[in-house]
Amino acid sequence: MFSFLLCPNRYEKDLPRVDVFVCTADPVIEPPIMVMNTVLSVMAYDYPPEKLAIYLSDDAGSDLTFYALLEASRFAKQWLPYCKKFNVQPRSPAAYFVSESPTGDGGGQSQTMDFMAIKVKVNLFAPIYLIKP
Repeated sequence: MFSFLLCPNRYEKDLPRVDVFVCTADPVIEPPIMVMNTVLSVMAYDYPPEKLAIYLSDDAGSDLTFYALLEASRFAKQWLPYCKKFNVQPRSPAAYFVSESPTGDGGGQSQTMDFMAIKVKVNLFAPIYLIKP
């Protein structure tokens, strides 16, 4: 009856292409770390990557949001394989690293340190980028 659950790749070719739009307008109201977590969460979906497109619309054109997403793209190279290998839930780095029961794989400590380093860097640059001329 539920054989498709046991064989998720069976219907992969039938899955539609999906476009996800993440919109942000103000880095003060919508902190870049939050935007970064949203994008990383969507990128980590258990969905065929060739059928998933993610777009970020930054109406403010914020340098800080750009910098945060640049850091997120670097972190994604580690985070996405990690999520897939250990079936990480939740897929948002911020939510995962504060959860009480992160995966007992031994690699979580490294992922946590990398994510926290990004968070510190983005938060350090926030006052500089957010100063209005």
